[in-house]
Amino acid sequence: METLMENEEEHGRREVKLPSLIPLVPEPELERETGERRQGRDILIAVDHGPNSKHAFDWALIHLCRLADTLHLIHVVSSVKNELVYETSQGLMEKLAVEAIQVAMVRTVARIVEGDPGKVICKEAERLKPAVVVMGTRGRSIIQSVLQGSVSEYCFHNCKSAPVVIVPRREAGDESLI
Repeated sequence: METLMENEEEHGRREVKLPSLIPLVPEPELERETGERRQGRDILIAVDHGPNSKHAFDWALIHLCRLADTLHLIHVVSSVKNELVYETSQGLMEKLAVEAIQVAMVRTVARIVEGDPGKVICKEAERLKPAVVVMGTRGRSIIQSVLQGSVSEYCFHNCKSAPVVIVPRREAGDESLI
């Protein structure tokens, strides 16, 4: 694995090499559709190890993804140099990439980035210019969010290069959002 040191003062970043078991998705032959659809879109999904993040990922696969799209998974960590954190995050990314190809037949690119989550997600959105940024909620109460801040709220107000979709957490027994 190679670590990229782009803009080293602000945050470190490491690319994730996904397993080669994931088949390449051939370009679809769609005759009566727009060029954008045939070309595919970039969709940025912020992920972590929580259930709300997984729910947002599942929601994006079902409701947003179509053939020829590329999912850009981003996971923000405190340090990419910590091997335990990196390996755990890499395992999460690989699992999600396999699920993306199995469920929606979309290509996946994964990044583990070091830094402040809100700022890093907005910076990645600015770099990629995706069709949409998808993220889950952390599941905090309104009071906790006001006192501690919310990554999704920060991104909602500060990501200027793409719309931000914040997928609400799923309540126990609620299958309506999937």
